[in-house]
Amino acid sequence: MPLEKTSGVCRVTIYTDGACFGNPGPGGYGAVLVFGDKRKELSGGRRETTNNRMELMAVIEALATLTKPCEAEVVTDSKYVCDAIEKKWLAGWQKKGWKTATKTPVKNQDLWRLLIPLLAAHKVKFTWVRGHSGHAENEHCDVLAKTAAGQTGLPRDEGYV
Repeated sequence: MPLEKTSGVCRVTIYTDGACFGNPGPGGYGAVLVFGDKRKELSGGRRETTNNRMELMAVIEALATLTKPCEAEVVTDSKYVCDAIEKKWLAGWQKKGWKTATKTPVKNQDLWRLLIPLLAAHKVKFTWVRGHSGHAENEHCDVLAKTAAGQTGLPRDEGYV
């Protein structure tokens, strides 16, 4: 994927959203990657999953499409995803053997473990936006996610218990 280069550094803005019809239920994710004057849209879904899992999948799938290390700003309406990174919850969970502050197992460990090497490969900053507040790219990602969640024949979410 071609990326915007500024001073030799690739920069991309990634907008993401997840959706679920029921929680759990059929779910989908959507992502839009913007680099210079180019954009790429991604979406997919699972037949039995949760909203948080789809929020994570949107970020994972978007970062996984990058072909070289770059600076990425991920714009998401998920406090769960944003706070886990920006407030260093993820690092704390790892140090505590994948336990939360209340000593319960961290949910969605399989997806967090997929995200960790992607975060290491890129310089990633997370920015939270309020969902359904008129942010054009977030609203578009919501449409992508809901459309994907409504598809028939969705694959099973192997990590969902």
